[in-house]
Amino acid sequence: MSREPAPVLRRVAVIGCGDISALHLAAIGTVPGAQLVAVCDVDAGRLDAATAATGVPGFTDLDRLFDEARPDVVHICTPHHLHADQAIRALERGISVILEKPLAHTRDEAERLLAAAEHSRAKIAVCFQNRYNQPAERAKELLDSGELGAVLGASAVVPWHRTAAYYEDRPWRGRWETGGGGLLMNQAIHTIDLVQWLVGDPIEATGSIATRALAEVIEVEDTAELRIVHAGGATSTVYATVAGVANLPVTIDVVCERGTLSLGAELTARFADGRVETTVERVTASGARAYWGVSHERLIQDFYAGLDEPGAFWLHPAEACKAFAVIQDVYDAAIPERRPSVLAAQLGAR
Repeated sequence: MSREPAPVLRRVAVIGCGDISALHLAAIGTVPGAQLVAVCDVDAGRLDAATAATGVPGFTDLDRLFDEARPDVVHICTPHHLHADQAIRALERGISVILEKPLAHTRDEAERLLAAAEHSRAKIAVCFQNRYNQPAERAKELLDSGELGAVLGASAVVPWHRTAAYYEDRPWRGRWETGGGGLLMNQAIHTIDLVQWLVGDPIEATGSIATRALAEVIEVEDTAELRIVHAGGATSTVYATVAGVANLPVTIDVVCERGTLSLGAELTARFADGRVETTVERVTASGARAYWGVSHERLIQDFYAGLDEPGAFWLHPAEACKAFAVIQDVYDAAIPERRPSVLAAQLGAR
């Protein structure tokens, strides 16, 4: 009688015990062989809550965690300015990494992480989990098939709401030094990533930023508009804000030679011959964090499933750098004292 081979045991630690860590902890519990062995946070209250909820040891020092808990994989869920350094320290020890977006908070840090990932035997994923949404997957499939003809461009809108308390509760979110930016780096980055993934690699990005509603509590932007030129000549526009009165659905409309795609909570594909196709998310999440969906779980499961396979995970830092570079170029255009645009040089030859 044949038996399924036992899953490979992976020792896992979660670094950063804030809001997003709840999704990672839940997802780890769905991965065969993944064993949570430690959590880490410098905030005593969050660390105590995490150790009580998980029953594993808690650490405030990263090197001590590495030495004593000996993880095979770490999930990094910390503020943006800590991402690159913590990921690099793990990769240098041969520890694989699942890193929350963005991959870094400055270009220099991103370049350091790209180099570390290139030279490490470990794997790393950056959480652009919205690519795992079933409507987004179907949109990508239709565009890649050529059935809709050449892609002409896209228009995306992120009409969200954040309160002053959201930033006061986590002050790093509203500061250039710790957040690396505002709305674009913390919220709209997912939509920008989907736009460039669907339409094509970005080779030029320009735009403007403003702080319309939250200037009393943040120094970064709460509103932005931008235009992206893609390889092949397509162009896209993005408007995003957290100065709205409510969190309304994000929409992406892609215009092609022989039809259009409208992507939101579901996908509506309209073909030139009159056909209409709808794709919905077949699995929905529940609980206090249901609005984040189930795509985190899918990404994390996919990452673990491929840990023993050759080659980099498909959502590696170089892939994550595309949306990051678009945002950096918009910041460069809006804030003249920043470094000149290097987006075309980074991505134009891809």
